[in-house]
Amino acid sequence: MTESVEAVVPHHPVVGVVGPADLVKQIIELGAGLTRGLADWCLAGIAYTDEHDVAHRLSRATGEIDACLFAGPLPYDLARRSGVVTVPSTYIPLSGAALHSTLLRATLTDRCDVSRVSVDTLCEAEITDAYQDIDVPVRDVHVMEYRGPESPGEFVAFHERLWREGRTTLAVTSAQAVAHCLAASGVPVLLMRPTTATIRESLRAAALLGVDSRLEETQVAIGIVELPPSAVDVSDPHCQHDRRLAVYRALWEEARRVGATVVPRDEDSYYVVATLGGLVAATEDFRVAPFVERVRCDLGLDVDLGIGLGRTAREADAHARAALAHGRAAGDGGSHVVGHDGEVLPLPALACAAPPTQAEAMAKAMSTLDRLVTALREAESFPAPPVVDAGRVADLLAITPRTARRLLQTLAEMGLAWQLPPVRTVGPGRPRQLYRLMVEKLGSRSAT
Repeated sequence: MTESVEAVVPHHPVVGVVGPADLVKQIIELGAGLTRGLADWCLAGIAYTDEHDVAHRLSRATGEIDACLFAGPLPYDLARRSGVVTVPSTYIPLSGAALHSTLLRATLTDRCDVSRVSVDTLCEAEITDAYQDIDVPVRDVHVMEYRGPESPGEFVAFHERLWREGRTTLAVTSAQAVAHCLAASGVPVLLMRPTTATIRESLRAAALLGVDSRLEETQVAIGIVELPPSAVDVSDPHCQHDRRLAVYRALWEEARRVGATVVPRDEDSYYVVATLGGLVAATEDFRVAPFVERVRCDLGLDVDLGIGLGRTAREADAHARAALAHGRAAGDGGSHVVGHDGEVLPLPALACAAPPTQAEAMAKAMSTLDRLVTALREAESFPAPPVVDAGRVADLLAITPRTARRLLQTLAEMGLAWQLPPVRTVGPGRPRQLYRLMVEKLGSRSAT
């Protein structure tokens, strides 16, 4: 992982990830996995080997980042105390879930008695709850809560004393320097790290901080696009993943048209963040719900949309949630905007737009063909000649078979695919209709 941020696209919000090198690498890999490389925000690694180097490392990135995500409360406090934090910042919290993960590692690898350990950083209430969850008594568990940058020095003495007195079998710490000191003294120690789920949530929060920092001089608009439960096949995790990625791709392509940013919110919803001016363009002066029609046309899915306005990302997010709830309560499947003053404005699902010209229709068909060819190559199953049917297209683009048939028919009508004779099969059901894709019409883009 590199500290350099020179390769980052300048107009994208940049989030600096500050922490030990191995954890920074994990965080950035998780960030890339959130969006499969389609993110409109960037992560820049700022790694250190010693917590006391945080200020120096971070100062070298001053002016290059829009927000900061620290690997924990210690580097966050050290950086703030040094005065080098000049952008909105947050840190990845530790919780009982992180302790669960560490105790499981202790049980599986070191065969330690997890009822006799010393734990730092977490508070007693969090540890009590965590032990109650696994039905292990907490009477011989010793706790020292993190209180500030001086705490690590106290942690070393705390853990070492208890182990040498024979009162513990293992030390659990969140500070890398503490773990190194204890290991050098012969004290059995495990490093407690945040869970993957916690890192993902913190990344989303940091991404919004970065976007908010870039838009701080303007009014912020945040849309929440949510898949309804009926849109996800919970019995097929692979289909579920492909569907989410396809929705993200459709939103990302539409958002870039109006200068907006897409950030995953959770497993089944997404943030779309823009300035007020970008939202006005996307909604055609608040006359149409953006993004909804694109997802419907591309994927055959009806998604829910709520848009909120605010002077900060936090305020706009709260209003977007309210807009989404208003749409559900209305029960009409419509989209809504909640302004900074709380006023609710309905957005029609369709704009009264003129039909596309022949050139526009051809451009859209060419884009569809290009997307299909790219999906074939990414699946490493590019046939020669490129012949597909609706079932194959539905799998590749994570759309319904009906939408895939309509897509192939459109390509044929535009001269971008040849409709081949149907394949007769034994038994009931419609015969497979094959299409030969005219990849040569993509020109240089079709070159392998």
